[in-house]
Amino acid sequence: MAEPQADEASLEQQLNATSLSSSLTLDQKFAIVRSIGEECIQEDELRNLLDKKPEPVCYDGFEPSGRMHIAQGVMKAINVNKLTSAGCRVKIWIADWFAKLNNKMGGDLKKIETVGNYFIEIWKAVGMDLEGGKVEFLWSSKEINARADEYWPLVLDIAQKNNLKRILRCSQIMGRSEQDELTAAQIFYPCMQCADIFYLKADICQLGMDQRKVNVLAREYCDDIKRKNKPIILSHHMLPGLLQGQEKMSKSDLSSSIFMEDEEADVNVKIKKAYCPPQIVEGNPCLEYIKYLVLPWFHEFTVERSESNGGNKTFKTFEELTAAYESGEVHPGDLKPALSKALNKILEPVRQHFKNDKNARELLKKIKAYRVTKLTGSPSNELVSSMLILENFQILGNSFFLECSILFLQQYSVLYYHRQRLFFFHFEALSNVT
Repeated sequence: MAEPQADEASLEQQLNATSLSSSLTLDQKFAIVRSIGEECIQEDELRNLLDKKPEPVCYDGFEPSGRMHIAQGVMKAINVNKLTSAGCRVKIWIADWFAKLNNKMGGDLKKIETVGNYFIEIWKAVGMDLEGGKVEFLWSSKEINARADEYWPLVLDIAQKNNLKRILRCSQIMGRSEQDELTAAQIFYPCMQCADIFYLKADICQLGMDQRKVNVLAREYCDDIKRKNKPIILSHHMLPGLLQGQEKMSKSDLSSSIFMEDEEADVNVKIKKAYCPPQIVEGNPCLEYIKYLVLPWFHEFTVERSESNGGNKTFKTFEELTAAYESGEVHPGDLKPALSKALNKILEPVRQHFKNDKNARELLKKIKAYRVTKLTGSPSNELVSSMLILENFQILGNSFFLECSILFLQQYSVLYYHRQRLFFFHFEALSNVT
């Protein structure tokens, strides 16, 4: 189904003006919840659910794997806060066993647990509304073990009712393709994720468009077992990478992603280099960030310019902004600094949390150390410490912190001598990066 044409800003005003979901009308609840999804299967079922059930259960899940980018952090907080404001309960499934099945963090459950705790710290810091107990973080390993006699028969039944070809079609949910050489664990993965929906008693599957296929599998399973009430699929938009042609933000491409604890200078450099063709809206990642992050957060977007260049201008809706951009009234040179400023304002509380909170600071240090070990194959404390020093290292006037250094590690050579505890980098291509 097509995304509704409801005004995003007006929906946010409804949300902020109403503190208690009980005072919302059915139309208001539906508008708020539906605004989250790029696609909804099915809208009539969603409206009926919101009408009949006071606290519908929404489910989302994530594999703990590496640092959190802005789509996971900010969009998730926006969506969860909308759901709880409309009376929903949200179960966030920390899929630690799934990360192991998918060989994330080398399949090391201790590292996966560290990443999961780091994710929770970010959501707390960025402003996800965790008051009142409407949001639960559930670790898959603990929850499955608690009721294994209920979970595993469900997984086996789903597996029995589907052939291998149908399961392979779901490989996208793991960031894989049907053509990849999958392990047996990765083939079993979709059956487990499908089972999660029923195990958690979810009314709404609120995941990204990349998880759509397994959610559809869950609805098909309902047909197989003659179950009338099917889980509703509410799939949110996937933010693109910052570079041209990147349909999805990627953690592995450091220049395509803004991470939740990126420094202000990092954000500025990444947005400055982002793809943003003049007068073109379609496929413009900078405009998408404004639509899905800035406008829902601040309810407006302000471009600051000198009077000779047209003066400051504030846009309340995405439609106003795109009209001005397509006409040439707003230039990329106006748009990018304003976008950087807005994103940095959103991220500043997260930065402060990871600087000032001892537990959060230690978690981030471990995450960065895991990445160094993965790239160099060495767990040496000396090497990790040396890499972390690069957070404050400036190259050619730009702040290229650990992320940029790791980009060089990936693209060029690293010579590490265990006995001397030395490492060397080739920076010949600096001019291409800057």
